[in-house]
Amino acid sequence: MSELTIWTLDWVPQGPRGFVRDLRLRWACEEAGLPYKVQTIPFDDRETNHLARQPFGQVPFLSDGEMQLFESGACLIHLAHQSDQLMPKDAVGQAHTLQWVFAALNSIEMVSVPWWFLTMSGNRDNELTAWLDKRLDQLEAVLSQREWLAGEQFTVADLLMVDVLRIPQVRAAGNRPASEAYVARLTQRPAFRKAYADQMAHFELADKMRA
Repeated sequence: MSELTIWTLDWVPQGPRGFVRDLRLRWACEEAGLPYKVQTIPFDDRETNHLARQPFGQVPFLSDGEMQLFESGACLIHLAHQSDQLMPKDAVGQAHTLQWVFAALNSIEMVSVPWWFLTMSGNRDNELTAWLDKRLDQLEAVLSQREWLAGEQFTVADLLMVDVLRIPQVRAAGNRPASEAYVARLTQRPAFRKAYADQMAHFELADKMRA
């Protein structure tokens, strides 16, 4: 297998640090023991300076030899097919993992991200609050009955769901003990802590280079 390259921004302000989505790919590689390197595109003019690789001007994107992928979910699925640490090999286990990957992106994150942006403007009880509460309550019911989303092991579905849920404002949106325990437990995994520390160090070094 060729060396994986995770592409992210060369610098971001303090606020997004620890939440830029290249962390999802770093975490997956750390869990699976997949060797990778990190390359950057400039923060300045970021929405237009890498459209050949990412048509929406976003990060992360992934290079694996001559193949390039964008969208963190697609990149995670690609990585998951390379390691049974991220997804079981049997067809049923793979299908269940993929359904929860899409659930994290389509049923939870598609509500939580716009809700979060509205709260940032000071509108905590905005039009999406009831919808978010319903989705988080439904997920809480699932997590109160199982340790992992798909089968009997940690998978890339858990990785993605936790990254969606760990936004501080989302964690604080109601009393959901099973969800909170799930986030707390998975963010203590050594692979997450390594990926998080590496991302923070990446941007701290960028501060020094920009000074």
